Amino acid sequence: MSDLMAQTVDMAGLVSYQDGAVISREIIKKKTGTVTLFAFDKGQGLSEHTAPFDALVYGLDGEVEVTISGQPLRVQAGQMVIMPAGKPHALKALERFKMLLVMIRE
Repeated sequence: MSDLMAQTVDMAGLVSYQDGAVISREIIKKKTGTVTLFAFDKGQGLSEHTAPFDALVYGLDGEVEVTISGQPLRVQAGQMVIMPAGKPHALKALERFKMLLVMIRE
């Protein structure tokens, strides 16, 4: 987003929680990949799916359970997990949770 270029920003402050919802804000969108912020209300998540490329989840606030190929992992603020291409994965917020999602296509 051009309004964020060449300045420092509080990433977690760029996306707000909403009751009963998952909110996203795309920060960078290129052919080679995307950077997106998400805010999940407690209990909200993303259902199991696969992607044809690797994705990195970096926790900004709260805690989430990420399940990759049936293996549950807890991710808290300051932690990251890589979801490998072609592996089924899902997310469920154990409490309100904000994350940065980086997907690299090439």
